[in-house]
Amino acid sequence: MLQQSIALGPMGFSIHQLLIGLAFLLALLAGALLGRRHRIPVSDTLFTLLFVAFIGARFVFVVRYWGEYEGVLDRLDIRDGGFDIIGGIVVGLGYAGWTLWRSPRLRVPLSGALLVGGLAWGLTAGSAILIEHQSRPLPDIALTTRAGEPIDLPQLSQDSQQPIVVNLWASWCPPCIREMPVFEQAQQQETEITFVFINQGESQAHIDTFMNEHGFSLDNVWLDPRNAVGQATGAHAMPTTLFYDANGQLVNTHFGELSRATLQRGLERLR
Repeated sequence: MLQQSIALGPMGFSIHQLLIGLAFLLALLAGALLGRRHRIPVSDTLFTLLFVAFIGARFVFVVRYWGEYEGVLDRLDIRDGGFDIIGGIVVGLGYAGWTLWRSPRLRVPLSGALLVGGLAWGLTAGSAILIEHQSRPLPDIALTTRAGEPIDLPQLSQDSQQPIVVNLWASWCPPCIREMPVFEQAQQQETEITFVFINQGESQAHIDTFMNEHGFSLDNVWLDPRNAVGQATGAHAMPTTLFYDANGQLVNTHFGELSRATLQRGLERLR
């Protein structure tokens, strides 16, 4: 549920990103009120804390999946969504502790702001995680192959008896195009996992032309002309990748572009 997406014009955001933004705004508000009372501003400190936690989350993730990146630029490219939330929290709390020890005047307003923000994020994200743990099977939606044959995900799961990775994409989506070589390589290497690429809303002729122009060689490219899978799974922006275990239950979702590192993180939960 946290990785379900919302499209706002040309931009897309995951539910988790919006919850983090809401929690930070509440922390800023609490910090402003408490800071005014104690006559010391804390907004700059909160923005610095957010930046430090952000860098820490990225750094920990890159260290964990160092070998999956090809160079420095790839490790700096945050478009793949590669962040370690626990690592970011630990780094952020470390910075906050150092700041509170160094500046006694900040202790009350900054602690209050962090408490409000932490509770807001914990309660909303925690509730979403509890809902997410409920059974969420493969959507039973009629789809077609590029050859025009009817097919659906539950039937594929029953036939393959393998975990399934479902990628929702469209030819007009630049991140979808950038991540396709990653999937192409993974489909060749991960023989115990089935990959399915469900196009959202485009015609067979358009998809064929697109695949030929880019030279992509992918198995299981399916058509969903009514965007039914995206609506059923809450993926209203693309790309979105869904990870299902061998029993057809959703275990992970990644909204946005994938790199080899973020794909590897998703696959780890299927093994």
